[in-house]
Amino acid sequence: MKVIEYIERAKETLISFEIIPPMRGRNAQDVYDVLDKLIEFRPPFIDVTSHAADAYYVEQPDGTFKRHIKRKRPGTLGLCAGIKYRYKIEAVPHLLCRGFTREETEDMLIELNYLGIENVLAIRGDDPEYKKPVHPDRTTNNYGIDLVRQIADMNRGKFQDDILDSAQTDFCIGVGGYPEKHDEAPNLEADIRYLKQKVDAGAHYVVTQMFFDNQKFFAFEQKCREAGITVPIIPGLKLLTKPYQLKSLPANFHVNIPDELVSAMENAESKAEVQQLGMAHLKKQAEELINAGVPCLHFYVMNDVHLVRDVVRDLKS
Repeated sequence: MKVIEYIERAKETLISFEIIPPMRGRNAQDVYDVLDKLIEFRPPFIDVTSHAADAYYVEQPDGTFKRHIKRKRPGTLGLCAGIKYRYKIEAVPHLLCRGFTREETEDMLIELNYLGIENVLAIRGDDPEYKKPVHPDRTTNNYGIDLVRQIADMNRGKFQDDILDSAQTDFCIGVGGYPEKHDEAPNLEADIRYLKQKVDAGAHYVVTQMFFDNQKFFAFEQKCREAGITVPIIPGLKLLTKPYQLKSLPANFHVNIPDELVSAMENAESKAEVQQLGMAHLKKQAEELINAGVPCLHFYVMNDVHLVRDVVRDLKS
């Protein structure tokens, strides 16, 4: 079933999660162990991130470094199949512009369609260190809107090459939104215009980047509605559990953390106190968003599954 169908039928705020594939060489059981801890909440869908090939360096015995080009986290397709058929939960694979050609994306979409996976999240993706060379007979999607258009074209039966009597796909397309604007956008208003273009191109819902101040989400949502964006907007939430995240999250995701939370965490006397502060803040955020009637809460789980589970249990109690 499609994400928007779950939202349309829901009588209360839904709960969904986002996970990442295990590192190359690890077992899928690592992910299943995480999912086993979340299954009690019966999430209607679970997102699985995707990762392009990137460069990394391995030190050699002589002290030099050797450059390797590999996908550090392969397995998005396999994990999505596992989620759908092992857990009977809809999987939402992330599709990237960067690191993949349009031809590779089409092949991925065909595989997903064969598997009965109906939902995808279309995003540009981070700029990797490694720039994959593109063969002259291949093409690329430069921006998220280009990827949305490609998926929407396939939903109309239009493939890369003209195919006689080609079958239409039927993907529900999600896209990302940025309550504090994308770091490359000149301002929030322009960023929302770009978002509306993606919706007009065929996106069915929006899931936001993490944020830690609900007022920023509410202001973003209002501006979206004023701009004519009518699709569901799902807030994305992240649990803060470590002091170093006060610097790493703003640096990597270009988000602001409320000063009262920063001060409290900086003055915390133990790891347990930091975790409790983060959990209390996340619960307060979630409760306020639920009371405001958001369609779904989307939790970025990462490595904090036990603590996220405890927060969601409190919300459900």
